[in-house]
Amino acid sequence: MDYQPVVVAKHVRPYATKHNAESRHWRQFKHPVFIKEYAPVTSVHFSPSKPHRYAVTAATRVQIYAPRTQKVTKTISRFKDIARSGCIRGDGKLVVAGDDTGLIQVFDINSRAILRTLESHKQPVHITKFSPLDHTRIISCSDDTTVKLWDVPSQSCISTFTDHSDYVRSGQFSSSDPHLVITGSYDATVRLFDSRTGECEMVMGGASGEGGGRNTAAVEQVLLFPSGTVALSSAGPILRVWDLVAGGRCTRALSNHQKTVTAMSFNSNASRLLTGGLDQMVKVYDVSTYKVVHTMRYPAPILCLAISPDETHIAAGMSDGTLSVRRSQLKASDVASNDAAFSMVLRSSAVDSLLGASFQSMGQSHLREKKSKPVGDVDEFRVESRRRRRLREYDKMLKGFKYSAALDSVLRKQVPPTTTFSLIQELIHRDGLRTALAGRDDVLLEPVLHLLLKHVTDPRFGEMVCDITRVVIDMYNPILGQSPFIDTLFVRLRKKVQAELHFQQELVKTKGSLDMLLASSALSA
Repeated sequence: MDYQPVVVAKHVRPYATKHNAESRHWRQFKHPVFIKEYAPVTSVHFSPSKPHRYAVTAATRVQIYAPRTQKVTKTISRFKDIARSGCIRGDGKLVVAGDDTGLIQVFDINSRAILRTLESHKQPVHITKFSPLDHTRIISCSDDTTVKLWDVPSQSCISTFTDHSDYVRSGQFSSSDPHLVITGSYDATVRLFDSRTGECEMVMGGASGEGGGRNTAAVEQVLLFPSGTVALSSAGPILRVWDLVAGGRCTRALSNHQKTVTAMSFNSNASRLLTGGLDQMVKVYDVSTYKVVHTMRYPAPILCLAISPDETHIAAGMSDGTLSVRRSQLKASDVASNDAAFSMVLRSSAVDSLLGASFQSMGQSHLREKKSKPVGDVDEFRVESRRRRRLREYDKMLKGFKYSAALDSVLRKQVPPTTTFSLIQELIHRDGLRTALAGRDDVLLEPVLHLLLKHVTDPRFGEMVCDITRVVIDMYNPILGQSPFIDTLFVRLRKKVQAELHFQQELVKTKGSLDMLLASSALSA
């Protein structure tokens, strides 16, 4: 009878550690490139048009980076003070930025020449953005509590909104209506303005809010859905969802960050929301349920965040002057494989054209020769040789009844615990566990105790660990006290078992209390 290899039992892990499709997608953004700037990175903006260059604002300059190489292609440093909110126009040809003197400048992205200078604000301008629907319009938000709309060709201010009472640090155009602008201020309000009337059409948060809709902290960021019917705002660590169709009613209040949320960004189709905060975390939300589907950790507090329109890059600027750019490895590999396949097609077509009909005729003659070969008698039987399965190391030891060596072979670090305990179960069935554990000194006994210590609270192997521990204590009780290290491992094992028993007792008490509460609520109902 042939030897039957050990069957490794499959156990369901107590905690789900496998990543779902959503998590796997965001984990493709690997190998971040860290670029050190001279000052905190306050703004990152990707060009909506290809090749999706991105503008990084830090200190007194705006730098344009190439997404493929992560190298600086242009540097715009014609600012008298700290630059703010460098933004690339939809066609990728112009850049607008403000500074702490209140000046707004429009640059040609290629020549870096100043095309327009807009002077009206008296304090730092923190937000400057082009309209996605009308490329000749710019919005600016300033610490002088005003929001202005500019016409770039005439270099004139179209509208000025003065309803805010504190710094205005966030704002954007609606991507569905060129006349609507949404802003967030340190006065704890989010306001929707209409440039046709020049009035504030809607106020969200502040003293007018009720329940979860009341902002008690300064509004750091606002973001409008492409449909223009729902807005998002961040005040402190709270993220709020506003229904504009229902008059600015707060429909959700989310608290997944530990510190202030400083950055928000959508993916290409606005199905996922990325938020970054001072807690050094970036969280990805599914906007259909507003549940966190993935979390990314960064080495410093995050000030700005952006994802490229083709979803191949995630850029984050941090307070320590670090710019982190994560790249999607899957899409890059797909591009490489496509390029390789295309080049192979080109090469094969070139070869076919060079060799012509002579090559094809040779191939056809070769096929005729293959067809003319004898294939054997129709009554022949062909006996196929079976490949013997190669035994693993512990199976070879078990086959030779070397129980102790078989156990040692699965006590190594790289062997999964399912394999180790499957072999121990086989030893128990063979009545060879005591033989495998016998005659061990402190060096050979150490890995056994480490295994028991690691998995004594694992529900998959807890019962078997208790059986093995009973055997080990019974065998090595007479020699306890001779090795301080082995004694320490036994003490740690005892403490871990006591802690687990205490934890289980507390769980039983909690379960009993919950059963009483549920029973009483059912009776009262």
